[in-house]
Amino acid sequence: MKTNRNSGFTLIELMIVVAVVAILAAIAIPSYQDSVRKGRRGQVKADLVEFSQLLERHHTTNNSYVGVNLPTHSPRTGTAFYRIDAAVTDHAFTLSAQPLAAGGQEKDRCGMLTLRNTGAKTAKGNDSSPATLQECW
Repeated sequence: MKTNRNSGFTLIELMIVVAVVAILAAIAIPSYQDSVRKGRRGQVKADLVEFSQLLERHHTTNNSYVGVNLPTHSPRTGTAFYRIDAAVTDHAFTLSAQPLAAGGQEKDRCGMLTLRNTGAKTAKGNDSSPATLQECW
């Protein structure tokens, strides 16, 4: 007696595997993208603090914040994911970091981050799912 045994996968088994992989990808990819955005946000927070220190050093020696040349993006990364703007007067400054579309950073829940000369920090998140200040800073 010969037993005819087929080896391999059926179409249903293959479709089940494809469905499981699709479900795992649907969960893992957004989580990964959020982690990448969070890492980029951490970099721009460090840049804002560094730029504020540059402004404070300039103010210490010149008694004014005016006259400092700051870069418009992170000096450490090759691609700018945030645009950094500085509003400077003689005795006050506000640094703001606006997320750019590069790499999907505009989808970050924290949105625009600001740092003032008083140390006040703000985050203007997007309206669909805004984050708290503690989450952003």
